[in-house]
Amino acid sequence: MVNVLYDFRIGLPVVPYIGAGVGYGWNEIEKGTSFGFPSTQTKGEFAYQGILGVAYELGSMVPGLAITLEGRYYATLDPSFKDQSRVSPTVSQQVNWKPKNENVSALIGLRYALYTPAPPPAPVVAPVAAPALARTYLVFFDWDKYNLTERARQIIAEAAGASRKVQTTRIEVAGHADRSGSAEYNQRLSQRRADAVAAELVRQGIARNEIAVSAYGESRPLVPTADGVREPQNRRVEIVLK
Repeated sequence: MVNVLYDFRIGLPVVPYIGAGVGYGWNEIEKGTSFGFPSTQTKGEFAYQGILGVAYELGSMVPGLAITLEGRYYATLDPSFKDQSRVSPTVSQQVNWKPKNENVSALIGLRYALYTPAPPPAPVVAPVAAPALARTYLVFFDWDKYNLTERARQIIAEAAGASRKVQTTRIEVAGHADRSGSAEYNQRLSQRRADAVAAELVRQGIARNEIAVSAYGESRPLVPTADGVREPQNRRVEIVLK
């Protein structure tokens, strides 16, 4: 018989399986044992079988080895036996017999896989890239003020720390103002804001000659507004690491 088996892998050592097989089977009838048959004959017929079983894998002890318990239904096509039976010295008659050949069996056994699949490789965890350090930091101010808030000092400290980790050759500090005052006043106010941020950077350990300070007044708003409008996002100092 040639059998084909299919395992149902469920992630456990217990593996159910089904199978089917085809082949060739021989049926033999012995003289006189069945209805007084006159001769011993052997007939070959196409054979087939169905298989249902379960295997318990012993991989922890012997990789590839498993204990099996299975049931099989085996049968062949019905063989046909023919002969002449002598009734008397002068009289004979045709003897025909076409028996069925099928059986059900239960088997306990061992099976060994010659080529056990290699265990799956351990998942490769992609390295998590460190977040890129920002190169532009914004420090915001209250209306008509240039003194630094606690949050402003935190942002300046972050910029100072980042300048030590990236290839920084220069730090640009640019002051800005909103359009709520005159252009001349806003120019001076943006300068004071830029100077305050530069002084804090120096306090954080940045050399003064590495800092370039500039002031743009109300000429470069982050949010364009009409003249006289108080816009919080325009009251700022930009720190750019270069």
